[in-house]
Amino acid sequence: MKESNAALRYARSLFSLALERNELETISADMALVNKTIQSSRDLEVMLQSPVIKADKKATVIKQVFTAHIGATTLAFLELILRKRREMYIPEIARQFVILYLENNNIEEVLLITAVPADEALKTKVTALVAKYTSNKVELEERVDPSVIGGFVLRFSNRQIDASIRNELQLLKREFKKNLYVKEY
Repeated sequence: MKESNAALRYARSLFSLALERNELETISADMALVNKTIQSSRDLEVMLQSPVIKADKKATVIKQVFTAHIGATTLAFLELILRKRREMYIPEIARQFVILYLENNNIEEVLLITAVPADEALKTKVTALVAKYTSNKVELEERVDPSVIGGFVLRFSNRQIDASIRNELQLLKREFKKNLYVKEY
C-alpha cells in the first residue's frame, strides 16, 4: 500500500508540473511510452525492482532506453526519481500518471480481447456498447489472444463482459461436472 501511495504522489506531482508548464500532452505521451516499454519488457521491470543491481547501473539503462524518445521534463523527472533511489516506483508512477491523464480528459480506457484481429464493425459495436455505460470518450485497445477461441472479452472501468467461446466452454464444463454429482432418487 505504501508503494502505491508513494507512486501516486510522484505521479500527481509530475501531473501538476505538466499542467503548470503546459506540457500535459507531451509528458502524457512520454509516460505512456515509459509505461508501455516497462510492461512489454519483464527484464526492465525486474531490473528496476532488483536491490542487487546498483542505482548507477539502473540510471544508465534508463537513460539509454528513454533519452532519445522522451522530452526533457520527463527525462529530468526520471533522473530525479533515480537520484532519490525510488526507481522501483517508476513502473507504478507511469501507470498512475496514465490513469490521471485519462481521468482528467474524461477518457474511458477499453480493452478488447479477441482470437483474431477485430474488424471495424466489431470495434463500432464495442464503442457503442461502452457508450451505454459511460459518458466518457472511448479509447479502444485491442489484444489478440488465440485462447479466447472466438467471440470477445471486453474490459473497462470495473467491468468485464466475457462473450468468448472459451468462457462458454468453461460454463458447460462446470454444468457437466455439477450434473455428474447429482443423484437421482
